[in-house]
Amino acid sequence: MRLAITGAAGFIGQMVVKALDAADTVVLDGVERRVSAILAVDIAGGPLAALAASCRHVHALQGGLDDAGVLTRIASDAPDLVIHLAAVVSGQAEADWDLGWAVNLRGTQALIEACRRMPRPPVVVFASSVAVFSCAQNDTITEDTLPAPRSSYGTQKLMGELLVADATRRGIIRGRSLRFPTISIRPGAPNRAASGFASGILREPLAGLPASLPVGRDLRLHLASPDKALDYTLMACGLDQGRLAGNPTVTLPGITVSVGEMIDTLARLAGPDVAARITPAPDPAIEAIVACWPGEILCPRARALGFTPNSGIAELITEHQARMARGSMALIAGD
Repeated sequence: MRLAITGAAGFIGQMVVKALDAADTVVLDGVERRVSAILAVDIAGGPLAALAASCRHVHALQGGLDDAGVLTRIASDAPDLVIHLAAVVSGQAEADWDLGWAVNLRGTQALIEACRRMPRPPVVVFASSVAVFSCAQNDTITEDTLPAPRSSYGTQKLMGELLVADATRRGIIRGRSLRFPTISIRPGAPNRAASGFASGILREPLAGLPASLPVGRDLRLHLASPDKALDYTLMACGLDQGRLAGNPTVTLPGITVSVGEMIDTLARLAGPDVAARITPAPDPAIEAIVACWPGEILCPRARALGFTPNSGIAELITEHQARMARGSMALIAGD
């Protein structure tokens, strides 16, 4: 079985590539298949080269989905599975209208057109976001709530979902659009996502660095850990298409936690001195975006399909601490 993964150089992308490369087999549309080749696609050449050097099934393809050569290569490889993670994050999509639409919508459309040229419809897993939703006062909603995005990013993701659904209806692909919760704690440097503080207020203090808090303590968030995002992605690959019952869009469950609870749990697990590295720094632009995000999303359909959330915010923190420890051990070992 051949796979193609866009956005492969991103953090979640690298996790997915490495997991599939190490697994040898993957369940695809209800059937276990052996992995023969993984086409890793991204604009970032360095991380792609590192993946190709360390993963035996990986072939690197540098370029964006606006590149006809990249699209031709994907189409000619005719992968059985396409995992579409490439995106411009929320804050950047809001700041740069042209870039957001070019990558988040037109890139998705171009990828589906490449799938249309393949001899058989591939399974396509599209990474969407709960940013397609909005609500008053950080309220609780359900997975059946009508999407009403209040950001360019959320609008672009919703339109991508519609493209995936229509291409699935027409038999061009076998699609699954996953509305991911905010992912926390993301390692590495901060990015331009409006939700970046959900990682930064935990990641930076744990690394001994100061962190700014742009929102109030009462704001609630719908969160999942990086490992849970990987689990969700692989589970979506394995779903039998018939179980989706004609609706390829799945709103994924997450934990519901307030910013204050996040900080208090950090203090309990890592010590009050660590939590004291967080300084309130209200940011009206970020507050305007996140204030309309749902504080809780009830997802009975996703749970019935087998998607289960993390146990709580403590799990997200301890998962990150374990990742930090593994990184330290790798440095000591010279890896």
